[in-house]
Amino acid sequence: MIAAAGLVAYASLLLGCGSPALARAAWPARAPRLAIAAWLALAWSAVTSIVLAGIALAIPVLPVRAGMAGLLTDCWTELRAQYAYPGGAALAGAGAVLAVTVAARLAWYAGATLVGGARVSRRHRQGLRLAGRTDARLGAIVIDHAEPAAYCLAGRRQPVVLTSGALSVLDDAQVSAVLAHERAHQAGRHHLLVAAATALAVAFPGVPAFCRARDEVARLAELAADDVAAARSPRLVVANALLTLGAAPAGAAALGAGGSTATARVRRLIAAPNPLGRVAAVGGAFAVAAMITFPVMILAEPAVAAVVAGNCSHPAVTVHVTAPHE
Repeated sequence: MIAAAGLVAYASLLLGCGSPALARAAWPARAPRLAIAAWLALAWSAVTSIVLAGIALAIPVLPVRAGMAGLLTDCWTELRAQYAYPGGAALAGAGAVLAVTVAARLAWYAGATLVGGARVSRRHRQGLRLAGRTDARLGAIVIDHAEPAAYCLAGRRQPVVLTSGALSVLDDAQVSAVLAHERAHQAGRHHLLVAAATALAVAFPGVPAFCRARDEVARLAELAADDVAAARSPRLVVANALLTLGAAPAGAAALGAGGSTATARVRRLIAAPNPLGRVAAVGGAFAVAAMITFPVMILAEPAVAAVVAGNCSHPAVTVHVTAPHE
């Protein structure tokens, strides 16, 4: 019961306080990859805590014992005691329903998000075979369209797509910057990261923190790709390419260099924010790891306490002392 309450409180703290604080923070623009990890850790740790809280209510948490027989006996005894009175049975049943419902809903929508994205991407590739032409010099597919746009499909081996309109208004340096941006999406598996955040937002649309995490992960993925492009081309070249592409949409199952955040990203590129220092980056990485492991630590606390306190049973050792013969 205490572990379940602690897990629910931790999830509430993450969603109610952690999410707004992370959204207001200025440092994510300086370290977008770390910020993506922080948003995903926050969102998934919260939902994991709720599932573990349900499990903690349904199944008693026992201290560690040395023998399997003793552990099974204790578990059976605790379960009988919990289900012996109506309140305990109702509480355990509610915990089981909570854990199964949240886990099943999340698994369903996560699978639907991935399968749906793969289906749309496959149809898009089929359309590109008919409407696009491969440009060997660029290593990309070009489609005839007056609107300047650039985007990529999920997967390192999937194509980067440019419109003829983009090639007509971008110079060679800007085209190289755009290609570096799109290939950074593919190399960083940004499609999967966005899908992981999207699955939570779709599964639990009534939780504002999950919707905020989805939007922030998508935005930060663009910043991370901008940084890769700016490391290979001058920042102003990348900024000019974004301005030229403007708010051209990438379409479903694709990430594009343009988009609705292009103006803010141009301002960031021009301002050239300093990256986080090594100490701050390491501290942030530890904080992300702590968010992920803390729910498991809460659930395992009784067992850990038993080990630390020396409560684990050990086989008795009998010492026989034989008197010397005279």
